[in-house]
Amino acid sequence: MTRFALVGAGSRAGMFVRALTTDHADVAQLVALADTNPARPAVWKKRCDLDLPVYDAADFTEMLKRERVDVVLVTTVDRYHEKYLVAAMEAGCDAITEKPMTTDAASARRILETQRRTGRDVRVTFNYRYNPLHEAVKRELAQIGEIGSVHFEWLLDVRHGADYFRRWHREKENSGGLLVHKAGHHFDLVNWWLDDAPDTVFAAGRLFFYGEQGRRHGYARDYERAHGSAAAEGDPFALRLADEPAMRELYLEAEQHDGYLRDRNVFAPGVTIEDDMAVLVRFAKGASMSYHLTAYAPWEGYRVMFNGSRGRLELEVVETDHVAPAAAAGVKGEPGSVSTAERGWRRLLVRPFWAPPREIEVDGYSRQGHGGADVRMLADLLRPDAPADPLGRTANAVDGARALLTGLAANESLATGQAVRVQDLLELG
Repeated sequence: MTRFALVGAGSRAGMFVRALTTDHADVAQLVALADTNPARPAVWKKRCDLDLPVYDAADFTEMLKRERVDVVLVTTVDRYHEKYLVAAMEAGCDAITEKPMTTDAASARRILETQRRTGRDVRVTFNYRYNPLHEAVKRELAQIGEIGSVHFEWLLDVRHGADYFRRWHREKENSGGLLVHKAGHHFDLVNWWLDDAPDTVFAAGRLFFYGEQGRRHGYARDYERAHGSAAAEGDPFALRLADEPAMRELYLEAEQHDGYLRDRNVFAPGVTIEDDMAVLVRFAKGASMSYHLTAYAPWEGYRVMFNGSRGRLELEVVETDHVAPAAAAGVKGEPGSVSTAERGWRRLLVRPFWAPPREIEVDGYSRQGHGGADVRMLADLLRPDAPADPLGRTANAVDGARALLTGLAANESLATGQAVRVQDLLELG
């Protein structure tokens, strides 16, 4: 029985707590929780009927020793991942961390150096690798020969995209910005699909819609946070924490301990991340990628196209074709956040030279849990008896660094206006 402990008991922790205490309880045991805020671990103990100790995050290393922990799950604010990963490895534990692995090159270097020195295992939860559609892309790419270029567009709608501007992600020092926190998923996918690594990155981007730009576009209202504010009434961008029990317990009722506000006004001052970003990447083997992330779209989904020496592969996914007004005040992924009015669809096409396009049918896709990826990933990460993985979906610390470096190089390019060589930030060898 593998003994797990978790640090960082916010909403993202729920996926792991539920998996450890239900589907995988036959091989895995959750033995402790840690957080800087005592209210959030208490929520998970009550919700999942758990009898286990809770530690202040300041006592993390003591927890590892006292509870004889084998594997640590890190689901904290991104900027603190490195602190707990390094401490876990130094204490003789393996670790699984939410993406991004960390938020800067120096901390990535410390993670890699500690991993090599201790021989411990670090895995990064790039769940999009486990999406059945993305697995099909990996299998079908051989049909179009050598890849010359990739075109990738990702759209976050005005429910999901807005949520990054309500919480700690809105400050780049916490999250690295969306090119690290969110696009890290996408950069990892392309690295995995191509079996390649980024070499040179150029980027352009800005804060166009959220933050103080909202006044220019006519959306801004004068309130700091939505809860208790008359000015937030009727605002489609305001999060209603009190209306959703899970969010109310984890955040609204936990504010008394640390003052963290989960429902900030997305158009309030203080946003230091971008919401519209374009990135050009040259890979080590010669392929190029044009990538664009928009965080204020009317619909949510993505398009990715591969041009190869024998044809073209196209994937288009519409997760939700619009944001229904009744669901606008919720959080994507929470119960009731997708209404029956919102539609989605997907299509995977191979377009060979001199032949009609061929649509690839894919089984197992779901509109929940990142396309059905979460359940598959958890089985792979938590079970020692997980089946062989011929697609190589499990991501290690080097994979985490490669995905991170595209985003960090893009951020550097945004700041300097120059193309950035990835190896100048961190040499992976």
